[in-house]
Amino acid sequence: MALPVKQQLGYWGIATAVFLIVLWFLGDVILPFVLGGAIAYFLDPVADRLERLGLGRAASVVVITLVALLIFVLMALLVVPTLVEQSIALFDIAPQLARDLQGFLSGHFPSMFEPESTLHKMLLSLGETIRDRGGEVLQTALSSAASLLNLVLLFVIVPVVAFYLLYDWDHMVEKIDGLLPRDHAPVIRDLARQIDRTLASFIRGMGTVCLVLGTFYAVALMLVGLQFGLVVGAFAGLITFIPYVGSVVGGVLAVGLALFQFWGDWVSIGLVAAIFVSGQVIEGNFLTPKLVGSSVGLHPVWLIFALSAFGTLFGFVGMLVAVPVAASLGVIMRFAILQYKDSRLYRGLDAQDPD
Repeated sequence: MALPVKQQLGYWGIATAVFLIVLWFLGDVILPFVLGGAIAYFLDPVADRLERLGLGRAASVVVITLVALLIFVLMALLVVPTLVEQSIALFDIAPQLARDLQGFLSGHFPSMFEPESTLHKMLLSLGETIRDRGGEVLQTALSSAASLLNLVLLFVIVPVVAFYLLYDWDHMVEKIDGLLPRDHAPVIRDLARQIDRTLASFIRGMGTVCLVLGTFYAVALMLVGLQFGLVVGAFAGLITFIPYVGSVVGGVLAVGLALFQFWGDWVSIGLVAAIFVSGQVIEGNFLTPKLVGSSVGLHPVWLIFALSAFGTLFGFVGMLVAVPVAASLGVIMRFAILQYKDSRLYRGLDAQDPD
């Protein structure tokens, strides 16, 4: 005999509260395990495909690990140093950019820039603030990340956790399935499959879209000759998972930098703008439909709210789990709405039961 609904809701509520409390108190401790689990989830379809090609699970995981290690080494040697160098240089050059902006605006709108005006003083201090505080924030972020996570956690524990979770992924899923309450197992499996499809479409699909667009933006901007093209392109690609935000923010930043660097060279400025326009066209017409699909079910507003709420409450770990939690809640809410529409509460006492 199944437990009463009220009692079941009590148990599930307790489980949710325990999860949130653990996330609150152990956020920094469980971070490498959350990262390892995310990596294993992301790579599990690759391992399954290699298994279908004839490799064993262990051999598949070893091949994936070696390829990932090679990519990591190449990134560490070729891309990361340049990215950090350009980020610091962008902070350092901010005062000059502010002065150039002031000169441009004062030349076209002289009445706005009287020597003692508030706007004049604001622009003078803006660049100095970005240079002083921006570099400090960047260095603080890097040092705090190193102190909280520790290089050992980042470069040893996370790959080890990802390796073992990837190797045992199917076995763990089978064990969890065996622990499901028998009365609700079919419904939970169906909801889990829907959540998995949503996450797979969004995380794996949008992750690939972000990588492709970030690489395209960075390479194209560097070929045009934009001074901080790598940073702008990587940043624009990173936030592409929020629809239109990546292209708009990256485009405004890139065009703004191009105006200072290429003023008078309207061809170069037009090329910078064309890069982001073409990137948006490629994303909207080819990448997102092919890699993500149209049935993900994660509304941008709901996604932004989840990232903001979980990031504020639980820090960086909260931002990592925000997307899975948002996808899960979205699937559960759609299921609850269907149940509600099939209930007497919605249909009324006079409604006829379907045959």
